[in-house]
Amino acid sequence: MSLENAVVLAKRPTKTIYRDGDTVIKVFEEGFSKADILNEALNHARIEETNLNIPRLKGINMVDGKWAIFTDFVEGKTLASLMDEHPEKFDEYLDLFVELHLIVHDQRQRLLNSLKIKTSRKIDESDLNATIRYELQTRLQSMPRHHKVCHGDFNPSNIIIKEDGTPYILDWAHASQGNAAADAAITYLLFKLHGEEETAEKYLNLYSIKSDTAKQYIQKWVPIVAATQSLHGTPEERAMLLGWADVVEWS
Repeated sequence: MSLENAVVLAKRPTKTIYRDGDTVIKVFEEGFSKADILNEALNHARIEETNLNIPRLKGINMVDGKWAIFTDFVEGKTLASLMDEHPEKFDEYLDLFVELHLIVHDQRQRLLNSLKIKTSRKIDESDLNATIRYELQTRLQSMPRHHKVCHGDFNPSNIIIKEDGTPYILDWAHASQGNAAADAAITYLLFKLHGEEETAEKYLNLYSIKSDTAKQYIQKWVPIVAATQSLHGTPEERAMLLGWADVVEWS
């Protein structure tokens, strides 16, 4: 197929996202792991079987020799753009954001990969020294084993609000089943990583209250998930994440 009439929605180092009519086409760069692309599509299909609003998966195909995932286009604005456009409604939007995260965590999909197993593997793949890796693995194994749907990259730019107010959640590439506090810790870190310190703390406080989860418990996950996130991003982001992965600081 041709992308001649498609509009670029977003461009990342490893992928470009296009809109072609009522279809979104995520085209991955050559060399991107075929297994990861197929796993993302499988995650998406499995999340479709939950009660969440997500774009429908249309298929997987090759575009100009590159792998691509096709999904429905959802007309609307991202929650991130709404937060920027209406700062007076920021707290209202953040409240909605947390409510949506809790709805995600209410879902179950037992065919998703295990968050605990994936996290353990990524800790071993990190650039942390053996002592810190051991401490992180010990902490990880001590955490309760849950089976809640976890998004893995839950942030306001991955939420589309339609004109009628219906929210849709995008990008299930990192979805897994596991402990919701770990997923909350990832979101907390994502805000901090982008310099949104105040929003990170507001999110943590609000999530803690609404989920009846102790902040200290979520914070115990911070060095664990920082280690896993350190496998991606710019050198500056990786350096920050490796610093947050210091178990002693968060003890």
